[in-house]
Amino acid sequence: MAAEKHASVHWEGAGKTGKGQVSTETGALKDYPYGFASRFEDDKRGTNPEEIVGAAHAACFTMAFAFALEREGLAATKIDTRAAVRLAKDGDGFKIDRIALELDASVPNLDEARFQQIAAAAKAGCPLSKALASVPEITLKATLAG
Repeated sequence: MAAEKHASVHWEGAGKTGKGQVSTETGALKDYPYGFASRFEDDKRGTNPEEIVGAAHAACFTMAFAFALEREGLAATKIDTRAAVRLAKDGDGFKIDRIALELDASVPNLDEARFQQIAAAAKAGCPLSKALASVPEITLKATLAG
């Protein structure tokens, strides 16, 4: 099975003063604004590529974790995942040098050691983790709620 998803961007203007709009085929993002201020400054009126990568990675990892639990005959009552994607200066440009995933999950009948194993395997096996393998540091802090 193969799935292909689509997204598009429209941009007008120069790098620092220009404006763009991001759209996805599902309509989850439709002409959603982004630009220099929402990427490099604290402008909350738009998104940025790192925020979108973080959301995608958190969503992918969470689903991989849920499937891994299911293979063990388990189901979570809740899974909450956050991703922090750091964009750092790299010579004349920039690079993503760290992604920190934080997982909080409630999983009945699962001990801490097995929980950590399943979470680590889900992180390693998630398609977005694989696609982002060039990021020097991808961390996971996994907390099992009682």
